[in-house]
Amino acid sequence: MRIAIVEDEAIWREKIQAVVEKCCRAYDISVSIKSYGNGNDFLKSPDADLLFLDIELAEGENGFDIAEKLMNSKSQCKICFLTSHTELARLGYRVNAFRYIDKMHLEEICEAVDSFLKTKIQDRFIDCNDTSGIGVKIHLQQLLLVETNGRKLRYLMLDGSEHFCRGLISETAQSLSPFGFCRIQRSYMVNLRYIAKVNSREITLCNGAKIAIGRAHSKEFKKAFFQWRMCFEE
Repeated sequence: MRIAIVEDEAIWREKIQAVVEKCCRAYDISVSIKSYGNGNDFLKSPDADLLFLDIELAEGENGFDIAEKLMNSKSQCKICFLTSHTELARLGYRVNAFRYIDKMHLEEICEAVDSFLKTKIQDRFIDCNDTSGIGVKIHLQQLLLVETNGRKLRYLMLDGSEHFCRGLISETAQSLSPFGFCRIQRSYMVNLRYIAKVNSREITLCNGAKIAIGRAHSKEFKKAFFQWRMCFEE
């Protein structure tokens, strides 16, 4: 995980970095932290997953302008604005800010790190063997559902492509449940991220597919879906 800090005052840079380091130690994650005294230095090599950016920078720099340049570069970096004047936060809608943190409450940084890590929960690959024994890497964030298909499993991706691999849906459901997947009936498990609608009888996925909720899995599914919505959706 790569974290950047842009803050023109050295004393605040040190305080912010100390809090970030403490939070990352608590989550036991490997992290690279780089600090910058101005936005232009950061933009020379904007290599970060999460950015803590002061809104009011020295020498005429503006945090919103820095964020806009970053957004226009197609960067996937999430931006957390830092400010002593919280009334400025309302302007952050222009750059889709991830968080606004009051400098008087730097403990909010830990909540931002926690939320960011949750957004990355499906940013990983699993290894499967297809029916020919060839290894296949499947990106969980692009996986829509898994379906039993005879003696194999069908992995349907968001783009409509599919992989037929060896395995049991019971074992696959157990291994993927920590990452936002849930078995909703005997033959299907789905990515909770891509459920568009749900009622007592069926779910509708983002591609329009409707899948009935099995009676034996109804309670487990409703609990998992509720927890997902509470914990992971912004």
